[in-house]
Formats: sequence, C-alpha cells, structure tokens
Amino acid sequence: MPTPTARVRDCSRSSIRVMFDLAQATDRDLVRLEVGEPDFDTPEHVIDAAATAAREGATHYTSNAGLPALRAAIAETLDRDFSVPTRPDDVLVTTGGMEALHLAVLSMVNPGEELLVPSPGWPNYWTQARLADGVPRAVPMPAETGFDLDAARLIEAMGAETAAVMLCRPSNPTGRVADADAVRAVVEAAADHDAYVIADEVYLALTYDGDSRGVAGLVDDADHVVTVGSCSKSHAMTGWRVGWMAGTNPVVDEATKVRESTTACTSSVAQHAALAALTGPQEPFREMYAAFEERRDAVVARVDDIDGLDCPRPEGAFYAFLDVDLPGTSLEVAKRLLTDYGVVLAPGGGFGDAGEGRLRLSFANSLDRLHEGFDRIERALADA
Repeated sequence: MPTPTARVRDCSRSSIRVMFDLAQATDRDLVRLEVGEPDFDTPEHVIDAAATAAREGATHYTSNAGLPALRAAIAETLDRDFSVPTRPDDVLVTTGGMEALHLAVLSMVNPGEELLVPSPGWPNYWTQARLADGVPRAVPMPAETGFDLDAARLIEAMGAETAAVMLCRPSNPTGRVADADAVRAVVEAAADHDAYVIADEVYLALTYDGDSRGVAGLVDDADHVVTVGSCSKSHAMTGWRVGWMAGTNPVVDEATKVRESTTACTSSVAQHAALAALTGPQEPFREMYAAFEERRDAVVARVDDIDGLDCPRPEGAFYAFLDVDLPGTSLEVAKRLLTDYGVVLAPGGGFGDAGEGRLRLSFANSLDRLHEGFDRIERALADA
C-alpha cells in the first residue's frame, strides 16, 4: 500500500492539541487553560454584519486577494494602530493567520533552506517549514532573561542557508514583547543575508507593556518584511478564520497565486464580519483588552504568591510560561495535573527544547476559573 509523503510523516501533532484531546475525552470538572482562544463571544455588531451580508447575497467567491473594502480596512488598521505604512494592494486576506504563515513560508523557503525560529516558539512554525521541504531551525533564547529576544544569538545563527526568520511579537508562548532595538538588529542582519522576516503579529493588539508598533514600523527598510495578522485573538473571532499577510515585496503577490489551488478565497461572509470588526464600534474590543490585562495582572500576582512557581512577566498576548517545581517532563507534568488535579496546561516541550520544563498557561479564561486553576496547581505543589 502506498504511504504518505515524508514531509507529512515527519510532522508531529502539537502537544497543545494532545492535551486538548485528553481534556475533551473526560467529563470531569476541568479548568481548561491549555488553548489560546478568547472566552468572549464575537460582538453582536460583527455577527449582524455577517448575517446581513449573507441575506443580501454576499455568498459567492471573492477575488483571491480578498474584498477590496476589507483589504483597505486592514491597511488602514496597520498604518493607524501599528505604524506599518500599508497600501490596500499590499494586503492578502487569508483563511486565518495560519494560512498567512503557511503561504509566507511556502513563498520564501526553498527545499533545504532554513527557517530560523526563536525558541520557545509556536510549534506550527516547524510544521510549516517541513511542508515547504525546508529546515526548521530553533534558536534557543536565554531562560535567564525570560526568553526575551536575544538579537546576537539569532544573528549568529544566520548563514547562507537562511531563507527567513520568524519573529512572533508578542510571543506565543512566553508573552514577551521583543525590544525594538533587538528587532531592528535582526531585521537589518536578515537583509544583509538576503533573507525575509516574517512578523507574526496576531497578538500585537494585545500588547500591555512595551512598544506596540509592528516590526515593519520599527525599521527604516521593511521591503523584506511580511506582516501576518488576524482577527482571531484580538476580536474574539477564532472560528471565523480571517487573517492577512501584508508587505511591499513580491511574496504577497506570489502567495496570491497559490490560493487559486488551495482555498481560492476566505469565506465571503467571514470577510464581511471582519470588515465590521475593524471599522465598526470598537468599545467591545477595548473591553476585551481591559479584561485580558486585568487577568494578566492577576496571573502575575498569583505566581508571585505561590512557592515553586515562576514565570517571565507576560507583556502581551494571553499566555504565562510557567516554571513549575514538579518532577518529570513537561508532558508528564501536564498529564499529571490534568489527571490528578483537574487543571489543563500546555507542555512547554511542545514549543521546542528551550521550553522543556515549563508549562504554558492561557489566561483567556475568566478570573474565577483562573484562580481555581492556580488553587489546583498550588495543591499539586504542596503534595509534591
């Protein structure tokens, strides 16, 4: 019997989803802190805009690049909110930020070339590189500085085989916001190596501390920078699957061609929803931001109060990368916390070797559930 290709066989399931599936298989009272999904519903005005669009016949293909009005709204948002000068023609609307990242890697990385990923990093980057027949190369960031971006380490790793560098800001899984000077140094070095920089900024609108400008807005020359964004996290729209890639280089145009043979276009109804999210009332999203910031502060306070628990201060996104003083690998500890204490976290080893020994906690959950989760972690530490 024929077998799947090596590029597919070599891919592994994310340990985040492993824990998700284990949690789904039980009917116990679990505190679910493993998945990065806002617990808020999409605001009513966004849902209404989608329903109206569907009833008025907006149920057909759009152009491969997306609705012109949405591309213009994304360009305006990038320029106004994140200091990334963008024209509508520079924008490709995608089926979530995941497709934008996948298309970017496909368009940048030739077979055998490297995608450099500061580690710990989101596991999907590794899969995306392998699907392009590229080589994902983790560059460990120093734990002693809270895994913040070490430009010197990343620049030293660049070489003739470097095709692209991934910068996730704020970071998933650490919540750190890379220093602007470090970002500039990396972008300039990548240009010297004729390499691209992929700025994964799906959490940029959830920056609490630090510079919230986009990578392309921090540098003088952003011709080799591609910006990836999404409505999923900041607008509570994970299920709508609307994201984008933007940049002035040919990658965006080339990626548009690929969509003809993959998704063709993002859901027309979802695009109208995203347009309403970006151009309509913003108060619901400001309220979400305030709630996430309040939860971040509560997480920092609880971590400070519990012996055997530590983490870098999350400056953005909705993650805390916990150092938990319990024996075993991160996956073993995560499974034990689920089985014995009913709290679900993501194993840090799933974010690269640099994350082993840590657990990622998502605070995209209510304060009550967060406190209950920390109570259970505290009991586990007391029992050890």
